[in-house]
Amino acid sequence: MKYLIVGLGNIGQEYADNRHNIGFMVLDQLAKEAGATFSTMKLAAYTEINYKGRTLCLIKPTTYMNLSGKAVRHWMQELKIPIENVLIIVDDLAIPFGKIKLKPKGSPAGHNGLKSIEGILGSNEYPRIKFGISDNYPKGRQVDYVLSGFDKDEILALPALIDKSINMIKSFCTIGTELTMTNFN
Repeated sequence: MKYLIVGLGNIGQEYADNRHNIGFMVLDQLAKEAGATFSTMKLAAYTEINYKGRTLCLIKPTTYMNLSGKAVRHWMQELKIPIENVLIIVDDLAIPFGKIKLKPKGSPAGHNGLKSIEGILGSNEYPRIKFGISDNYPKGRQVDYVLSGFDKDEILALPALIDKSINMIKSFCTIGTELTMTNFN
């Protein structure tokens, strides 16, 4: 069984620790724990890990957030992975920091990465892990907020939240969406 695990973010050192890059951070830690390293390939940084007889194909799109759908479509086709075996890890302003939810499908809710994926795939029927980053910003400052780093308190909490996200990914790949939602949401 193959799974395409997509961490959303923006490439470049200036974005490395931004809230918007939590998808990259989660996949970086997952790869590190498995002893895998990313290689720059077509439209994404790519690596594979094996977990309980499954192949987890990890990508971090190099297209920038607003064009993430191009990378997702390319790798789904390249690896022949059906949409139900695709999992997107994404930041979410509508969820408080510290909360992480798996959703089987849904609207992009204003998230440009999800808008791109939905637009290119022509579907919103793909699972996603929504990592809460809160909406703690003044009116009109959303872009500055998502492209800023985490607060000191949040940085202390990040390792445990990233671990939870990794456990959710592994659970999704072994027991599926519904049971993972029951166990983690």
